[in-house]
Amino acid sequence: MDSYLDFGLEAAERRRVLTAQLSNARRRPRRAHRFGLYLCSLGAAAGLLSGCGAKSELLGAEPLKNVDFLPECTVEGSHRPCESICGTGQEECVGGEWKNCSAERPKAPKLTAVVRDLSDAHPDFEQPESASILDRDIVEDELGPDDKPVYAGMPATRTTTGKDAFETWFHDSLDSFRLETTIQLVPDVMDPRVFAYKSSAFFPIDGQGFGNEGRRHNYHFTLEAATAFRYVGGEVFSFSGDDDLWIFINRRLAIDLGGHHNELSDSVNLDKSAERLGLTVGETYSLHLFFAERHTIDSNFNIRTTIAEFELCE
Repeated sequence: MDSYLDFGLEAAERRRVLTAQLSNARRRPRRAHRFGLYLCSLGAAAGLLSGCGAKSELLGAEPLKNVDFLPECTVEGSHRPCESICGTGQEECVGGEWKNCSAERPKAPKLTAVVRDLSDAHPDFEQPESASILDRDIVEDELGPDDKPVYAGMPATRTTTGKDAFETWFHDSLDSFRLETTIQLVPDVMDPRVFAYKSSAFFPIDGQGFGNEGRRHNYHFTLEAATAFRYVGGEVFSFSGDDDLWIFINRRLAIDLGGHHNELSDSVNLDKSAERLGLTVGETYSLHLFFAERHTIDSNFNIRTTIAEFELCE
């Protein structure tokens, strides 16, 4: 009997603390995130997140204290606290599942990208060898101090001619024109938890820089973009395209699709790669994307990710 009473008192105390935390959160102003990112991630499908756009494990700026559980969804219409990167709210117990988190949700990510136009006379572009070659010897496993890929050729690779030529890919030089474009990801129609960008004709600078050089499109350019996100668990980043593509997370190489090749695909599961990439749940990390289109005649660029950009709150 004593143990039963102890359990009842303990549960009552937990409810009291939970209520107090929620009350404090309602009075707390919404946090401004300089860097951070919330994912309505694949973790939601696995029950790690409750509702698209909500992270129920956190409340306000810090986790619930002195509470080692959150209420199970057993009472229809009951509520519990939830959170997104944009603020706090409540979600409702509906049919045995927590749904409809009222926390503000982030917008779909929009990447601002730097594009450098290079001519077909560049020694690494429009090479006579037209075979599809996956070349994973081009870059080192970590970004350099300038947040650019470090050339790994010794002294060259199967599809690159050397360090000096590679330096012009992602650095401004007299051999390139610097331009800008945007990459707007949108929620996938079939699964709004996934943000996607899809193009089977990715030619963002047609008619600019060196121009199309007598071709239908401008096939010789590089692109780079960077953002930051908060790792909450369950995130996946996938890419398919041609030619070279490198993704660095926390400045470490996460996807390597180097080489001039036909459309190829790869993905990184952040949970499975957390140790290798040095990731800890709840922390903020950089994501750098580097892409090169350097041979006719196709240009595919496709992203699917459960990562949503930071600082996209109303």
